[in-house]
Order: sequence, then structure tokens, then C-alpha cells
Amino acid sequence: MEKPVWIFLLFCFFSGPFMAAAVAAQKKTYVVHMAKYQMPQTFEHHLHWYDASLKSVSDTADMIYAYKTVVHGFSTRLTAEEAQRLEAQPGVLAVVPEMRYELHTTRTPQFLGLDKNADLYPESTSTSEVIIGVLDTGVWPESKSFDDTGLGPVPSSWKGECESGTNFSASNCNRKLIGARFFSKGYEATLGPIDESKESRSPRDDDGHGTHTATTAAGSVVENASLFGYASGTARGMAARARVAAYKVCWAGGCFSSDILAAIEKAVEDNVNVLSMSLGGGISDYYKDSVASGAFAAMEKGILISCSAGNAGPSPYSLSNTSPWITTVGAGTLDRDFPAYVSIGDGKNFSGVSLYRGKSLPGTLLPFIYAANASNSANGNLCMTGTLIPEKVAGKVVFCDRGVNPRVQKGAVVKAAGGIGMVLANTAANGEELVADSHLLPASAVGQKSGDIIRKYLISDPKPTVTILFEGTKLGIEPSPVVAAFSSRGPNSITPQVLKPDIIAPGVNILAGWSKAVGPSGLPIDERRVDFNIISGTSMSCPHVSGLAALIKGAHLDWSPAAIRSALMTTAYTAYKNGQKIQDIATGKPSTPFDHGAGHVDPVSALNPGLVYDLTVDDYLDFLCALNYTSSQINSLARRDYTCDSGKKYSVNNLNYPSFAVVFDGVLGGGSSGSSVVKHTRTLTNVGSPGTYKVSISSETKLVKISVEPESLSFTKANEKKSYTVTFTTATGSSAPPSAEGFGRIEWTDGKHVVGSPIAFSWT
Repeated sequence: MEKPVWIFLLFCFFSGPFMAAAVAAQKKTYVVHMAKYQMPQTFEHHLHWYDASLKSVSDTADMIYAYKTVVHGFSTRLTAEEAQRLEAQPGVLAVVPEMRYELHTTRTPQFLGLDKNADLYPESTSTSEVIIGVLDTGVWPESKSFDDTGLGPVPSSWKGECESGTNFSASNCNRKLIGARFFSKGYEATLGPIDESKESRSPRDDDGHGTHTATTAAGSVVENASLFGYASGTARGMAARARVAAYKVCWAGGCFSSDILAAIEKAVEDNVNVLSMSLGGGISDYYKDSVASGAFAAMEKGILISCSAGNAGPSPYSLSNTSPWITTVGAGTLDRDFPAYVSIGDGKNFSGVSLYRGKSLPGTLLPFIYAANASNSANGNLCMTGTLIPEKVAGKVVFCDRGVNPRVQKGAVVKAAGGIGMVLANTAANGEELVADSHLLPASAVGQKSGDIIRKYLISDPKPTVTILFEGTKLGIEPSPVVAAFSSRGPNSITPQVLKPDIIAPGVNILAGWSKAVGPSGLPIDERRVDFNIISGTSMSCPHVSGLAALIKGAHLDWSPAAIRSALMTTAYTAYKNGQKIQDIATGKPSTPFDHGAGHVDPVSALNPGLVYDLTVDDYLDFLCALNYTSSQINSLARRDYTCDSGKKYSVNNLNYPSFAVVFDGVLGGGSSGSSVVKHTRTLTNVGSPGTYKVSISSETKLVKISVEPESLSFTKANEKKSYTVTFTTATGSSAPPSAEGFGRIEWTDGKHVVGSPIAFSWT
């Protein structure tokens, strides 16, 4: 029987929207890299060519962003099939799926020695000409750390602007916060319009993270700063007279690569000198990584890019931001702590930490319960939302295990269930690392060893009791620094021959400016508002290095980004004043270059390094050729028609990096075939006075012989360059060590300067 026409028409009417919605749901955002130099002559402008290329595979797709500086191309929403067809079009170098990146969430200047050596840095003049661009969650412009008192006019080099939006206008900028922009098109293309009742569609920071990182890098001097009296003193950024430009790329749902690329592009055009990015995503090849792509173009313009290493430690191969044109920063501790002692009913006392400020617990011992015994949930020990039984928790201090949900949220869960306090215990994943938090109820965080003892007491004692005593701020903690357990570790999973992280800097319990839109715990229920907050992460160590790079840039305006990084790396320290090596809190043992890179930053020494390992754009292109990248892959980064020289022998080992990552294949010595030999060549540039530098070599393994030729380098003038070769030879027929890694160090000294480079050996 023939169907009526109206049924067919209804089917067409309804199926059209449904089909369109289904297709839209299948679409994803892609960043399209174009070979701009291959544009057909029939097009008057590259944007017309981009649009025509896009329309050839999709009638409905629009460009989200068109990029012209840091990449040549555009971002758009496509189905997987459309993306595949677009990549086959002439002039299309690559179609890369968008990545979602995540944030790597007063005493620091003294700890780094900047207070005693302020006269070494020309703060009042050239540093105030340096502009630090911060890609993050935006900025709270009313923060005292953005006071522009005493600063001269905005640098004439500045080409940026102060964008208006929700709760933000051009008048929010000043001579300190000289620019602010926001980038949301990529975010909104994926997740829909921003809910302006919950977050500002503007540069305003509703999260706190962006204000914290910006003020860590370049906050103005603020006296009597503290968080509820903790860490009280004078707060100042690393480069207190540098200018700040904020680029908001991170929103409630994350930071999207199409927005990040657009922000880097604007920052380059705006003429920033340093880019600080405390964010990271998955690990991918450099030409697929939007941060790496944008950073390459920024590096070409003479901009130093500082990025956080990530908070996925202490697992090996856990690094983000591993490209050699990025300065990758891990985290260490300060010599400051916030003790909160836990006393249990059997008389034992344990040292913990806390930033709680409010009504304290009574001095008497109080009822104590293990969360796992106050829950019907399989993971009740973790104090996750809705897992605690109020009748069992009310009026008691609750013992919670760390993991899965945020530390401060566990306290909020305990409080909501009627608990009066919390002891938060580390598990094996965090070991003895103690991170202080601004809890909503009396709480202390203890290490794994203490936690295990307390847990046994709770299980064995029929009527367990406890109290917590808060001791405020304690200085002079030793040893310090130690490498933070959360700080991501090497080796470098993309290019094992490039040692990462580059350096560590303070990243634990850091005081800096905060947003008034959110409480110090970051929880929605936290109604407290503060001017400064104390938080931890490689997100905090990254802006330390960004600010220090600005100081060095101010003192040496002609130095390249590679020279500035080299100065920071070769002057970093790896041992305490007593000669003992910097500890790794995750193991309780000495840290290695896979943990701390070149060591802990020493900005006073970095100002006068003597020699530097410099790098040019061509050096990085040679590096990409050594990786056997295709022309399309290289040109995605280079943005020009570049071809590797088929007659030239390229080697990753010859990248002029300030550190050495030596990779041997298989069995040491190759079994019966004899010893394995790996050679690295380096070139040093004199940035100090004339002198002769002599080399010294140290190694922690006898399995590898190290020789340097020549053993001395004489420099007679500034900017003179001298090269040397290091030969690493394994013992014939030996087996690889059980750990498949080893470490050493090369130092050049003229009696005044020590130019140090770490060595990491690994066997594959």
C-alpha cells in the first residue's frame, strides 16, 4: 500500500534537523596547518584560499580562528571523514585534533636570595621594559599585586590592548597590568556558550589560578601580605617591576588548544618578552602539540617560553611540555612549613600541615573514627561526597585517606556529615609529601608513615581519640629544597636525547595574589574571600622561572631565549650547602636529573653565568631533521618551505642543549661486538670577561667512560664561540644496570664561574 505524501513530508521535515544534529554531534575541532607559500595565484588572499579549502569538504563548516603568525592555518569543526578529506587537499600540511589542556595546579624572593642581591638586578630601569604574558584563567585586576605606583609609562614596544567583557573594562588595566585579553571561541565551539552567571566572559579571573601565577611572576611589592596570618610578610613577584599581560585561555571546562594558539598569536603580535604557561595536556609529537607549535613561533621572535612540567610525578615519563624550545619547570619546596600536630589517645604525636584558620578544637582528646568505618561505600575511606554516614560521624574527628577527590573537598564532606575535624593521610602515591590546604574545618595532613600508624591505632583501639594543634608558620625547615613528589619526571618520552625537566623552582605552599570571586579552598561552598592564597603545583614553579627570565632579560636585553635558559640551567645547584645532594621527597633519597633537571634555580648566579649554550632557529630545524620529520611536519612548525639537506648528517645529540641525555641501545657494549660509543658536540659562547675554562667530569657509574676534547677552552673576547665534543663509551660486553639509568656531570670553570651540565644515561 502506497504511503500518503504527508507522511513522507513529515519524515523529511523531522529527519532534517535530527540528521543535522547527529552530524554536529560527530564533529570535533581541528587545527588545520596550511602551506601558505603554496597558495594558488588564483586567490588574492590566504584567507580566501583557506575558506575555499574548507568549503571543498564541508558546506556548513566555519573557521573558528584564522591564524597568521604562530601557525599558518585555521581551526574548525569537522567530522572525522571531512578532516581526512581536508588533509588530502593540496597545500594542507596537517589536520590536528584539538587537545584539551589542564592547569597544573612572601618567602620565595628571600629563599632565592633576591632580597640580599637586589642591587645586582637593574629593577628600576630595564626590567620595567620587560613584558610577561601569562596564559591562564585570567586576572583579578583589583589585586594589590597589580598596583602600578612608581612605574613609568607603558613600554613603547607594547602593541596589545585591554579587552572589555563581563565585569571587566579597559579601565581595569594600568601601568602594571598593561593588557588583558580572553579567548573562548574554541571552548564554546565544543561545549557551548559560556554561562556568564557562573564565569566571566572576559579577562576577569573567577578561578584564582591566573591571578596567582601572574603575581608570582611579576606582582608588585605588597607589605603585610598573608593568608589568614600564615606566611605573613612582604609579597613580591620575581620581577616586581616587569609588566603583566594576561591572556585568559582556561575556563571551567579546561583550556582548548585552538584558544591557546590564538592567545599565543596575540601575545607574539603584542610584543611580550616572556610567555608563562602553567598548563599541559597529553604527550604528542611536537608538530601535533599546539603549545609546542605556538612556542616555536614565539621562540623565533625572541620570546622565552616557560611551561610547567606537570603534576603527574613521581612516575617516570610523566612530563608535559617537553619540546627543546620550551623551558620546562619542575617543583621544589621552600624552607617554610605550616605545622599542625596530631596527638592520638595512646600518647603518640605526629607532625602534619594545615592552613586552617578558625575556631580551634578543644585541647582535650576527642572521639576519632576511620572514614571506612563510617561508610557503606567501597571507597568510604576516601571521604567522597555522599559516602559518610552522619550518625557515625557527628561530633567526631574523621580520618580520611588521600586520593581521587580534592583534599579540601574531603574536609567539606566530613563537615557536611557533622564531623568536627579531619586527619588526612597520604597513601603510597604521595609518600611523605605534605601539601598545606586552607580547610573549611580543623584538619591536618600527615605523611604515609604517620598515616599507617594512626590507621592501625584506629582499627585496634575500641575508643580512639585525637586532637590537632595548629602552630602557624615555621621557617628554616631543612633540608630545603626537596623535589616535590607531584612534580612530573623524566625521561623525555618524545625525545629521550633531550633531558627534561630543565630546572626546578619553588612550587609548594606558595603565597601569591588571589581572585575575590572564589574562596581559598576553591570550593563553591567556601564563602571566605582573601587577597592572597597559598597553593602548590608546577603551576607555581613555572611563573617563578618566568619572572626570573624577565629579570635576566632586563639585565641582558640582547640575550636569546636559549641563552637565558642556559644561564638559569648551568648555574643551578644540585646540592645543599653541606654538600649533600638535593633530596627527592617521594623516595627520601637523592634526586636525579630526571627529577630536577639541571638543578634548583639560583637567580643571582644566573645573572653572570660566564658562558652560555646558545641556540638559533636553524639549530632547532636541524634537530627536527635529525628526528626524521617529514617536510610537512617540519613546515607545520617552521611555517615556511624548509627542506632538510640530504647531503648533511643530522644528529639529535648535537643540539646545543645545556644538558646531556645519553641513550645507549640494548646491552652495554653490544655483547660481543665491542663497546658502544655515543658522541655529543656542544658550543659555548662567552658572555663574561676573557678567560680560560677547564673541564671537570664526575660520574656515578663506572659502566660509562666520559672524555671531553679539548679539555680547556680559552676566550679572548665577548660573544666568542668555542666547541667541544664529549665521548661516552660503555664497557665492552657489560650488561645494562638493573635501573637502566645512570648519572654524571660536566663542569667548565675559570675560577670565577662554574658552568655545569647534568648527564643522564639510559639504556633502551
